[in-house]
Amino acid sequence: MDDYIVSRNFPLHHIQDGAVLGNSYLGVLVWGGKNTLNISLGSSALWDHRGGVTWTTEHSLHNIRNTVLSKDIEKMHRLFHNPHKRRQGLESPPVIVPAGRIEVKLKRNCRLSDFQLNLSNARLEINYLCGKEKRSGTIILDMIRKGSLGMRCSDIASFKVLDSVSLSCGKLTEAGIPAPQRFKNDRRSGFINELPADPAYGIAAGYRNDLLSIYFDRDKKTEFLKERLLNMPDFKWKTVEKSNRLWWKKYWQNIPETRLDNPVLEELYRYGLYKFGSMTDASGHPAGLQGPWIEDNDFPPWSGDYHFNINVEMCYWPAFRANCPENLKPLFKMISNMLPELRRNAEYFVGISDGIMLPHATDDRGRCRGGFWTGTVDHACAAWVAQMMYDYCDYFSDMEYLRDTVFEFMDGVMNVFEKMIKFNADGTMQLPFSISPEYRGGAMDAWGVNASFQLAAIHRLAENLLSAAAILGKPVKTFWQEVLEKLPKASIMQKEDAPDAPHELWQKSGGEIALWDGLILKESHRHHSHLAALVPFDTIDIEAPQWRQIIYNTKQRWIVNGMGQWAGWSMPWAAMLHTRFNGGKAAELMLELFNRNFTNPGGNSRHNTSFAAFSLMGSYSHDEIMQMDAAMGAVTAIQDMLVHARRGTLYVGSGIPETWKICKVKDMPAPGGFRVSFSFAAGKCSRIDIRATRDNLLKLQLPPPVKKWHLPDHAKAIASNRILIPLQKDEKIILKSL
Repeated sequence: MDDYIVSRNFPLHHIQDGAVLGNSYLGVLVWGGKNTLNISLGSSALWDHRGGVTWTTEHSLHNIRNTVLSKDIEKMHRLFHNPHKRRQGLESPPVIVPAGRIEVKLKRNCRLSDFQLNLSNARLEINYLCGKEKRSGTIILDMIRKGSLGMRCSDIASFKVLDSVSLSCGKLTEAGIPAPQRFKNDRRSGFINELPADPAYGIAAGYRNDLLSIYFDRDKKTEFLKERLLNMPDFKWKTVEKSNRLWWKKYWQNIPETRLDNPVLEELYRYGLYKFGSMTDASGHPAGLQGPWIEDNDFPPWSGDYHFNINVEMCYWPAFRANCPENLKPLFKMISNMLPELRRNAEYFVGISDGIMLPHATDDRGRCRGGFWTGTVDHACAAWVAQMMYDYCDYFSDMEYLRDTVFEFMDGVMNVFEKMIKFNADGTMQLPFSISPEYRGGAMDAWGVNASFQLAAIHRLAENLLSAAAILGKPVKTFWQEVLEKLPKASIMQKEDAPDAPHELWQKSGGEIALWDGLILKESHRHHSHLAALVPFDTIDIEAPQWRQIIYNTKQRWIVNGMGQWAGWSMPWAAMLHTRFNGGKAAELMLELFNRNFTNPGGNSRHNTSFAAFSLMGSYSHDEIMQMDAAMGAVTAIQDMLVHARRGTLYVGSGIPETWKICKVKDMPAPGGFRVSFSFAAGKCSRIDIRATRDNLLKLQLPPPVKKWHLPDHAKAIASNRILIPLQKDEKIILKSL
């Protein structure tokens, strides 16, 4: 990639406003003002593993459902409480611990001006004025040796190594984390912090000959940790600079080349992909809600954990079309390591030994955070992870992983659903106890029959199991096929069945998709879960005659209810939906609104809105909550505008606004193991190149041509502007429109 510079002006007052450096283990946020530069360190692996809910026989589906039906709130709280008391005497789950900060003071007559981050090599320039003279310092983070970084600057007057116990103003102390052990010699100063149940961590720094060397490390034995930190050599600037340049060159070479005719989306896309590489490298720790960028003065929101009801999935979505299969593997490995815990969950929940159940929020060992019963019983979380695993195999043709790992995982997830699903008297199926993520929160009425979100997840899982069985030559279970034939694809409410709902003029007939039986979307909600059959699960054909009016009605009510309670990550999900509604301009608008309302001064994505009036999300709190899901979702929404699949058909450029003068893509992975390149200008496509990475049948929806498509001889028209072409491995076709 050519040099692409992201620049922001100082002052940057908040930690999460800072410039970001990361190596999938250590996260660095650089912020400050006047002559004070703060370098905040965090780590996605720095867990305090105490606490969490250990499942027992009390956590059976039968017991949970009876507790809900009896509206026994106190019993529900006992079931999902966290047994370890920590912060401010309250029960608390496992949590990522903040690490620390290096406070750098420049000379008294210096004032910070701006930062410039070169995304091609992760070189961060800190610009400042000394009197009237413009000067700069440089910060780089070692991508190989995960715990080291350096800053070159000739105007550093002093520095301090600040520990998070002190910065948190007592919050870590109340959590039972002891005071740090500080140390200093003629070369280094810093601290070591022990943790109650996990290895200690420490930070050290030293300044010599205009080079500030900073180190983060961990060890079970504090004496060894102290010895290493005190005796670390000076940061090897030239060596790291060279290895970083090679690391980032390799990373960007794998990313498909793109050209977008919108500077806002261009920065969202490039800066997003930079952050994706910084937080998901195959040699690092899996990224949770905030990746490695943990604030240094408090525990992170929601513990910085792994939320599997959209957030983790959204964090990793870019991997597929960014051609980064290796970046998915740490996440998949972590989940595989959780399997003993997930199998115990399934045994207690539905009484089977061959099931897999993943709660919506866990630490990196799979321990349930607790406190939120609807999330804990949201079994679509496990199905969603199973879909990601299957998609990895599909995009990158890894049939070995499908055979050795994914098939069994999908089967285990479906075994739990089989126990949850019941047959009606007429032979049809229903899901009698289900939730739609976070709708009505944890209230006793936050559930219903046939939640559309769950139905979509189950159908996707069944389709993938049947497809995998065919590929691998595995036997097919009758239940999988019965799901497709007898379980509704969504909960449908007819107009006459909703007397308490307003009868909008746009709703003529055909009903609409409900959250669950008897409940349409009555208010703005951050989860677009009732539309999950369109994206992410892709189980309903939006253009099928039997669905066309239903989807139209559902979309209209969704729009009418508006964005008043949306979070940052709601916006890219909405953009993906609009792309499937063939609304490229609307998708573009959603992303521009996201950038304006849900990013902070440093360009990092917020959970809450930046200011009141657009959304109520966060209007009741002034806390700055930065999460990586929305930033990664924005990348994926842009990828969707360029290339995506619907019901097995590949769509090229269907989300590109006709106002864009030019848009190009080169070698972007797509479902089915295809690689796609194309050129668009003013809403017309002049050329499409598609290469197959395995034998497969290509279904392609042709975009508007410049004049007329010239198709290969073996292309077969199967519908309006839709063709079918059998391709062999490594075969490439070129479609021209001249």
